[in-house]
Amino acid sequence: MRTIFSKFKRSLRLFLGKHYPKLLVSILYRIAFGKRIDWDDPRTLNEKIHWLKFNTDTSLWTLLADKYRVREYVRQRGCEDLLVNLYGVWTDSSEIDWDSLPDKFVMKSNCSSGDVRICTDKSKIDRQEWEAHFDKAMRDKLGYERGEPHYNAIEPAVIAEELLDISKQPIRTSSLIDYKIWCFNGEPHHIWACFNRRKEDVEVAVFDMDWNYHPEKSIFTKHYKESTDILPRPKSLNEMLEYARKLSAGLPQVRVDFYEVDDKAYFGEMTMTGGGAFMDWYSDDFMMEMGDLISLTDK
Repeated sequence: MRTIFSKFKRSLRLFLGKHYPKLLVSILYRIAFGKRIDWDDPRTLNEKIHWLKFNTDTSLWTLLADKYRVREYVRQRGCEDLLVNLYGVWTDSSEIDWDSLPDKFVMKSNCSSGDVRICTDKSKIDRQEWEAHFDKAMRDKLGYERGEPHYNAIEPAVIAEELLDISKQPIRTSSLIDYKIWCFNGEPHHIWACFNRRKEDVEVAVFDMDWNYHPEKSIFTKHYKESTDILPRPKSLNEMLEYARKLSAGLPQVRVDFYEVDDKAYFGEMTMTGGGAFMDWYSDDFMMEMGDLISLTDK
């Protein structure tokens, strides 16, 4: 996905995303996959997500993409036990109450993708630099830049949350193990696990509902690498799957992300546009299989 954007000037992406978002998606799709997106007869998961984005009501997509307000959605679905502690929320980064925060925490903007900062020692961070960073993050228009208009309806904020202890996971990793459960029509379909996340790459693995590993469903690249470790079945997997059913009920497709620390499941995030719907880490057959699970005839 990074390659797509590096080949297309940001100012032009912003202009097209604001005035002609569907055209922007068509161009980005051509750059990513070397072929035209089929708007008339979408078949793959990527194509159908884009079709839904421009042909259905996406107000709920906005709520789910909002990393602060999605917490209330989780509560309303009876899944409050999944939520990590919330330390604060601010609509102006200059008003962050640093003194109220613990020594360790996670800070993120509620309206961006992947923009997360981890603090393990509050005394060592440059507060002004952090404030400037999140001020920019709140002003950036991710939806325009990536052809995801539902992001632009989010009211920007900065949130601080509990930092989960990676040393209390099933195996030793350099980052939290992210259990991303893809759901279709309220039913979990597979788990895409991401871990040992670094700036330049991340290890990934596809598992079915019985925790069987399926490397044939992945396309491994320099960024998305095949795991060198055997990832054990999380002890809370059954709970994750049940929570995923509750959270995805009534949705044609959605990805629900979880973590496991001390054998307990925690909510990560939800997204209706995984990878911006430019996913290139699944095999063509698997993308078609998932696309077949989404019916557009009743939309």
